[in-house]
Amino acid sequence: MLRPSDFHDLVSGRRKGFVASAVRVVLRVAETPYAAAVRHRNRRYDSNPAAIHRVGVPVVSVGNLTLGGTGKTPLVRWIAQWFRRRDVPVSIVSRGYGRRHARENDEALELARELPDVPHLQNRDRVAAAREAVSRFGSRVIVLDDAFQHRRIGRDLDIVLLDAAEPFGYGHVFPRGTLREPIEGLRRADVVVLSRADMVGPAERASVREEAGRLAPDAVWAEASHAPIALVSADGRRQPTESLRGQPVAAFSGIGNPLGFRHTLDSCGYRVSAFREFADHHRYGPADVEALGKWAAGLDVAAVLCTHKDLVKLGVERLGPHPLLALTIGIEFLSGAETIEERLERRTL
Repeated sequence: MLRPSDFHDLVSGRRKGFVASAVRVVLRVAETPYAAAVRHRNRRYDSNPAAIHRVGVPVVSVGNLTLGGTGKTPLVRWIAQWFRRRDVPVSIVSRGYGRRHARENDEALELARELPDVPHLQNRDRVAAAREAVSRFGSRVIVLDDAFQHRRIGRDLDIVLLDAAEPFGYGHVFPRGTLREPIEGLRRADVVVLSRADMVGPAERASVREEAGRLAPDAVWAEASHAPIALVSADGRRQPTESLRGQPVAAFSGIGNPLGFRHTLDSCGYRVSAFREFADHHRYGPADVEALGKWAAGLDVAAVLCTHKDLVKLGVERLGPHPLLALTIGIEFLSGAETIEERLERRTL
């Protein structure tokens, strides 16, 4: 199985050679029926409003156009906290990708630690989950996590994140690129947020904004970065991110965009001497813990770092002789925060 970074190198064209070119041709052939099916599905919802179900309260959707992480969880947390500060009962609803039986997935575990007073319901039937949130918890607003392509549930505000590192999925729908749907789907967005905007310069930001404006002329624009908050251990102890600045660390992740995590580590001033990747939503088992422990034991580092999503699934405080710490991330708006707040207030309160 390809690592996430290998797949991105392949579909972006960074990987050269005859074999890589041949694989891209095959992926392009596979892309065509998938993109056609998604377009047909979108046309069905566009032409048949009765297929879209309302749940009786305002719904805010946070999603993206591409596969992998674009920073949805920090933004979902920010929106839920915005409502809680105004004493508005809010629930989060998600599909629960990677959830097994009655166990919550990584996003749910992470949000539960950060938002203990906000119910989080996971169900493939998000309409049913939203209605349960209203009837069971008295929620007056629903925040949908990762739901831009889930057209069945009606929403009052569609917020779409574009990752500055690959905002338009290399111009192709999966599997030839990383788009979840054809690029014209962005026209449904009410708000477009360029996440990890600090990874690129002003010219690149302006170029993405221009293209997003062409695709979604009625959407408002915002830019945000991922702001490190703290280093957290499995038992909940926190320490400042600056405590490891300048020191050698090892790191690993099981997320869709390891490049973004590496960028955040570098921005903290850590010296990453070793890095391992796992597939997005990787389920860590005892064998993984043992292998990571052996890997860490051979490294001369001050700590092993991972994402909060990885830590809540591992639940261990050390790997080998080294402490295991998660770098927790928040969202920091570089521009457009007031506009998003105005849209939230206008559409939901």
